[in-house]
Amino acid sequence: MKLEMTVKQRNGDSIDEETGVPRLLPAAPPLCLVGADVASEEPLHPPVNFAMVEDGIYRSGFPEPSNFPFLQTLKLRSIIYLCPEPYQQANVEYLKSNGIKLFQFAIEGSKEPFVKIPEDTIREALKVLLDDRNHPLLIHCRRGKHRTGVLVGCYRKLQKWCLASVIDEYLRFAAAKARISDQRFMESFDISGLKPLARAC
Repeated sequence: MKLEMTVKQRNGDSIDEETGVPRLLPAAPPLCLVGADVASEEPLHPPVNFAMVEDGIYRSGFPEPSNFPFLQTLKLRSIIYLCPEPYQQANVEYLKSNGIKLFQFAIEGSKEPFVKIPEDTIREALKVLLDDRNHPLLIHCRRGKHRTGVLVGCYRKLQKWCLASVIDEYLRFAAAKARISDQRFMESFDISGLKPLARAC
């Protein structure tokens, strides 16, 4: 059986008459971030472990002042902060000057293998996360791995992700520092009381 393949010509490309292979144009310049000042020569630096959870919801480690220009492009309304330590003054001033609301949920960070994650605290944080009025929103802890990963994992359960996919996403951020206690918490977390608040996915 002979397999025939065709090559779709891109706009502006020409075909080499001898070889029949498209002559490709030079690669396009890198895309700029939406909302970024194209006239600025300063590169934008996202916080450590930054990623989009879905449209209007982001996750990361603790933002440093050098990350503020990048955060500006997200047009945030709210931040969910999952650490017990007071928010750094530079970050507080940034939030005030940009009209961003801070929701702090004090979850202790620990390297112990069996640390009780406060279920009520996760539940309250999810209520904030599920409220569209708080979007665009950034979730973060110290490194954007464990506490942030648990909250996002519980959110994924509300989106009807299978447990294997929830754990896989958690592991991609936690990597070698993944905690069995986090995974067990996400597996057993009861989302039934939050379903009425969940948006259609």
